[in-house]
Amino acid sequence: MSEYYTIAVDVMGGDFGPRVTIPATLDALKRFPHLSAKLVGHSESITPYLNCLQAEIACRVDIVHAPDVISMSEKPSQTLRNGKQSSMFRALQLVADQEAQACVSAGNTGALMVLGRYILRTLPGIDRPAIISSVPSVNGHCYMLDLGANVDCSAEHLLQFAIMGSVMAAAVDDIPRPKVGLLNIGQEEVKGNEQVKLASRLIDEQGGLNYIGYVEGDDLYAGTADVVVCDGFVGNIALKSSEGLARMISHKFQASFQKGIYRRALAMLARPVLRDLKKQMDPSRRNGASLLGLQGIVIKSHGSANQNCFGYALDQAVAEIEQNVPRLICKEIEDKLA
Repeated sequence: MSEYYTIAVDVMGGDFGPRVTIPATLDALKRFPHLSAKLVGHSESITPYLNCLQAEIACRVDIVHAPDVISMSEKPSQTLRNGKQSSMFRALQLVADQEAQACVSAGNTGALMVLGRYILRTLPGIDRPAIISSVPSVNGHCYMLDLGANVDCSAEHLLQFAIMGSVMAAAVDDIPRPKVGLLNIGQEEVKGNEQVKLASRLIDEQGGLNYIGYVEGDDLYAGTADVVVCDGFVGNIALKSSEGLARMISHKFQASFQKGIYRRALAMLARPVLRDLKKQMDPSRRNGASLLGLQGIVIKSHGSANQNCFGYALDQAVAEIEQNVPRLICKEIEDKLA
């Protein structure tokens, strides 16, 4: 990093609040010497974590007091009326005021989306922001969007998602021409609903994307595409199913190796392989979903994230800041949808 960047952290968000978000942020400041952080939340809840900080770290930390917290159960529609004094609102406002280049929160997803659209607005040419995250594949990972922000999408929205996802993969993973696939129930042209069929034609006719056509659910893990596009209803179910499958496989492995002395001995021999496999499949290592399409960088962490997992969300924010992903998306939308 050649210049200083600032991240606004909603320290009150998530299931564990400051006891996870603040130590994770302080660790990130150690990893990134050119990074500073604005810790947004109850000042009395933040200050105890900053005692005995090294001077080099302390000078890069600011406290921004916010008296209220948006609960995980609060309806998104209520946040615009009641959330203006919340840590989430003020963290997003810091990005809008250009006092920070990104906001990271483990709070209420619906509230983050509503407040993000209200405070930051969408980029020109983007109707709706989309949630994007990576999914493990045989080649490493692929990006998938939308993951739940938009249950109902038009074909035009899916085209916008395809452009944004392609920009993300190219910028963060340095892929010159990311392969973009549209999630469907089959690869034949006759398969799918009218919305998906029309989206496929729009993406194909656009011409500027490396569009490979329809992909199926198993293609997510086969490395067929670098970016997989779908509406938020389908994407959220696919993501949660993947995470549940990973946990089930891990549980089955552990249970199987406990059945008898011979299997426990095999488990000892296989431990390095199993540890590597678990590491690759662990959903928490891909914690940090981006809300693409806003005029600012917003990263959503899992509400149940531990310190390490929240750190991955902070890493994602740094990567997007370095590449200035919103600016790249804006340029691509302007070029491709002019």
